[in-house]
Amino acid sequence: MNASLPTLSTPPRRPIRELPDELISQIAAGEVVERPASVVRELVDNALDAGATQITVRLQAGGVRLIGVEDNGCGILRGELPSALKRHATSKIASLSDLESVGTMGFRGEALAAICSIAEVSLLTRVDTPDEPHGWLLDGRSGELQPTARAPGTTVEVRELFFATPARRKFLKTDATELGHCIEAVRRHALARPDVGFAIWHDGKLVAQWRAVVGGGMDALRQRLADVLGEEFVQQAVALDWPVDAPDDGPQRLRVWGFAGVPDAARSRADWQFAYVNGRYVRDKVITHAARSAYEDVLHGHRQPVYALFVSLDPARVDVNVHPTKIEVRFRDSREVHQGVHHAVEAALAVPRSGAATAEPVSTQPATAWAPPARQAPFSFAPREPEVGHRVSDVAALWGAGSGGAATASARTDYMPGPTPTAFRTEPVETPIPSQPLPEGDWPLGRAIAQLQGVYILAENAHGLVVVDMHAAHERIVYERLKQQLDDQQVASQPLLIPATFAATPDEVATAETCAGVLATLGLEVTALSPRTLAVRAVPTTLAQGDPVELARSVLAELGQHDASTVVQRARNELLATMACHGAVRANRRLTLDEMNALLRQMEVTERSDQCNHGRPTWRQVGMKELDALFLRGR
Repeated sequence: MNASLPTLSTPPRRPIRELPDELISQIAAGEVVERPASVVRELVDNALDAGATQITVRLQAGGVRLIGVEDNGCGILRGELPSALKRHATSKIASLSDLESVGTMGFRGEALAAICSIAEVSLLTRVDTPDEPHGWLLDGRSGELQPTARAPGTTVEVRELFFATPARRKFLKTDATELGHCIEAVRRHALARPDVGFAIWHDGKLVAQWRAVVGGGMDALRQRLADVLGEEFVQQAVALDWPVDAPDDGPQRLRVWGFAGVPDAARSRADWQFAYVNGRYVRDKVITHAARSAYEDVLHGHRQPVYALFVSLDPARVDVNVHPTKIEVRFRDSREVHQGVHHAVEAALAVPRSGAATAEPVSTQPATAWAPPARQAPFSFAPREPEVGHRVSDVAALWGAGSGGAATASARTDYMPGPTPTAFRTEPVETPIPSQPLPEGDWPLGRAIAQLQGVYILAENAHGLVVVDMHAAHERIVYERLKQQLDDQQVASQPLLIPATFAATPDEVATAETCAGVLATLGLEVTALSPRTLAVRAVPTTLAQGDPVELARSVLAELGQHDASTVVQRARNELLATMACHGAVRANRRLTLDEMNALLRQMEVTERSDQCNHGRPTWRQVGMKELDALFLRGR
C-alpha cells in the first residue's frame, strides 16, 4: 500500500546543436514510414504522378524483406537521378503558390530520403527519349550510378526495412498482417484510378490483380468497384453524382460522386468506407460525419454504412499539407463540403429501390391490364374491432386511430381527427387509387393477393412473391409526409420567457459567436453573457418542450467539430417518427385488396420506403428460383 511511485528526474542540460542529416531523415521516417504499407503507399503515389498505366508491387515477407514497385511511367532523367533520393527534392512543387494548390499525389519530397535512411534502396529508371537508349541503376547507399537495361518507366526496390533502426522493426506484426496492410494500401489507390492496372506479388505468387478498365465515367468506376470490392457491393449500392449539372472538367466547383451502399448492405465495422478528395484517399471527419448523417433515417441500430465517395474541388480550396502521410486534409469551407456530401448521399438513398423489381421481365408477351377486384365482405371481428381497415391514403383517418393507442369501432375512413399540435397541423394529403388500371409491368411491387396473419401483405410481381410489412411500410409513408410538410415551412423559433443560462467552455462561446447565423437558421438563439456563460433565448417551436441547454450544447459541439449541425433536424425527425409510428396502420388490422394495393402504390413513389423509420426493411422479394428451390422443382 505504501509502495513508492516512480519519480521523473530532470535530464542534465545539453548544448543546442544541429542534428546530422541521417538522423534528421530517420526522424522524418518515423512520421512517414509506420510499416511496409506506408512505403508501398508512397511509391505508388510517385508511380501515379509519373503517369503510369500499369503498376506492379512485389513483396517478400510481408514487405519487410523486399518492396519493389514497377511502373511504366515517364521515368527520371539521368541528370536528375542524384537529386531523386535527397531530402526535400521534388518535381511536384517549386513555389508557395504550387504548395497552396497541389494537384499531385506526392509533393513533400521527403519520402524517398526517409526510406533511404532506414532501408537499402535502389532505383532503376529509363525515359523514353532518343538521348537515353538504356536505363540507369542508382544505389541509394553509395550513390553509384551505372547503365542497365529496362523498358521506359521506373522500378524502386526497398530491402531490409528498418535495418538501420532495429527497435522499430520489433513493433511490426506477422508477415500475413503486414501483407494485408500492403494490399489494402494498393486497393485504396485502385479504387480511385480505374484507368490504371495493378498487380501484387508476394513471395513469387500473384495475390491480387486489377486490370485497367477501358473507358471512363461511372461505368468504369462501377467495374473497378466490382473488381476490387466484389460484385455484391455494386449490386447493393446506388450511384450518386451531385450536383446533376456538374461539369466534367475545367475549374472545379464542389462535386460529389461515387456509390453509396443501401442500408441492407451495412456492416458491423466501418472498414468499407472509402472517401477521396481530388483522387487522394483521406480520413476526414467532415466527410465521415456528413455521410453518416445521411444514413440516420434508414440505418438500423449501430450498423456502419458502406460507400465509395469521391469529392472534387479546386485544389486551392483544400489544404493537403496537414499530415506527413497526407491522409488528412483541411477544407477552406467545411460547411460547403459537409452539405454537399450529405445532400448527395441523402438524395441517392431517397429513391425507392422497388423499381429494380421490373428490370428483368420474365416474359416477352405484353402484360395484360389488371382490374382491382371488388371489395370483399369483411371477416368477423370482436365487437370492439373495426370491420374494415382505414384507407392508407387517408392520413387523417389513420392519425386519428393511432392517437388513441388502439383502434375503435368508430374509427372509419370518414373519421375527422381532433386538433393536432400547432407545430404539426397539416392538411390531409390524399393519394387516391389510380382510376385507370395499370399494366403489371408498371407496378414494381406487383398486385396484392392476400394478407398474412394481419401483419404482412403478399403480392405478386414479375419476379415472384413480394412480402411487405404493412405497419413498417405505412409508418415510413406517414413519416415522409410529415417531414415534407414541415420542410415546406420555415423553421419557427419560440422565444423563451426566461433565458436558459449555462456555464460554457471558451470553445462553445467562440462557436456561438461565429455561427450565430447558422444557429438562427436552425431556430436557435444563443448569446454570450460573459466569457464563461451562454444564454439560450429561443429554441425551435417543435422542440420547445425539450431541454434547451442540452439542445444548445449538442448543436454547438457539432458546429465546432464539423462546421455543420444536424442535431435540430435529428431531434425533429425523432419526434415525427414517433408520431408516424402511432399514426400508421396497426398489425392485425384487416385490409381489403384495394387498400393493400393502394399501400403498394404509395410505397413505389415514397422516398426511402425500403426501410421503416427505425432502419428495418419494409419489403422483401422472393424470386421464382428461390420458390422452385424450396420445392425441388427441376431436380
